[in-house]
Amino acid sequence: MAMLEVQNLTKRYRDRVAIDALNFTVGEGEILGFLGPNGAGKSTTMKILTGFMPATSGRAVVGGFDVFERPLEAKRCIGYLPETPPLYPEMSVRGYLAFVGRLKGLKGKALANDLERVAAATGVTQELDRLIVNLSKGYRQRVGLAQALLGSPKLLILDEPTEGLDPRQRQEVLTLIKSFAGKHTVILSTHILSEVKAVSQRVLMINRGKIVAHDAIEAFSQGKENGLEESFIRLTAA
Repeated sequence: MAMLEVQNLTKRYRDRVAIDALNFTVGEGEILGFLGPNGAGKSTTMKILTGFMPATSGRAVVGGFDVFERPLEAKRCIGYLPETPPLYPEMSVRGYLAFVGRLKGLKGKALANDLERVAAATGVTQELDRLIVNLSKGYRQRVGLAQALLGSPKLLILDEPTEGLDPRQRQEVLTLIKSFAGKHTVILSTHILSEVKAVSQRVLMINRGKIVAHDAIEAFSQGKENGLEESFIRLTAA
């Protein structure tokens, strides 16, 4: 069963077409690597899917709910980590996560338990009572990922989730994301192709707002060690 269905999704800015008639589905529990060069339309697509930005035309359905016709129901199915985490520096990590949890409808013991769960999963338990302004960039990224996980959303949309992390932290986050397979549907957008190979089951590649490839990760290897890299360079060269 598809967790996400996208049909003819298009976004225009006057004479410029940011994304052009995108059609794809993402199955339940699937981890999709979302690739494309800068300016390809990845961030625009993710902003539309999360309800942050309207589409010019087309349709997107998350968990059975149309993003444009039933936006509140669709948003309840989504955990979103944008490229710049939406943090409030003056708040403590605990206060911020509690705030986000309440926005997602959590309260009381359920909120406290979920807060502890996501803090442990992202490695910020020891930082819960620190102010966000005093955290390193890597730990701020972890807090951003923790807020996306609150409420156990069916669909996680992660935009550069390992940005600013050192190699050990990056590996820990990738291991966490890989563990989501079968539990959450994940769209992982990153410029680091090795991360896509490490955790993704399928790859969606766009260039100049159009889909240029959508297939299982194995299809890009073709017996070559650098198959995904070679495919990316070839398909996004135009």
